[in-house]
Amino acid sequence: MAWIVKPSAQQQMERRDQPYLTDALKTEIEKTYIPRYATRRAALLPTLHAIQHEHNWIPYQAMEEAAEFLGLTAAEVVDTASFYEEFHLHPKGRHLIQICQSISCELCGHESILEKLIDKLGIEPGETTADGKFTLETIECLGSCGTAPAVMVQENLRENVTWEKLETYLDSLE
Repeated sequence: MAWIVKPSAQQQMERRDQPYLTDALKTEIEKTYIPRYATRRAALLPTLHAIQHEHNWIPYQAMEEAAEFLGLTAAEVVDTASFYEEFHLHPKGRHLIQICQSISCELCGHESILEKLIDKLGIEPGETTADGKFTLETIECLGSCGTAPAVMVQENLRENVTWEKLETYLDSLE
């Protein structure tokens, strides 16, 4: 059987003139994270989190900048960022809505909440609204089985969710 390869060497990467890993962000990482680790390379995950918190996703240019900053290869950074589900390698909406679909949330009615979210936002899981305000995702577990159903909105855990409470909360977001 022949191997099928993808032409990743020919991939075009979008670039911008200003860096994603700004001097201010580098200073924050140097002061906050680097001292906690025995080597600079060990600070890769917090560096990726810092970039994502700043830009709401991690562009490939930012991964190259992080690699140079930490003394890693770009491939090591891309491998790490693409391994973890929590890192977003494509732009997301200003508000990321993640609805848990674990067995506890399923038994407590997450499906009806998801259906109402799809109707309200006009998007399917994995999509972003046209105005860039919301991205909807389903995830396997938020670790809140005792308070199911659970939804995470911009790292803000919502427990014992009802559609009415969630809709009110979403309507309050800018």
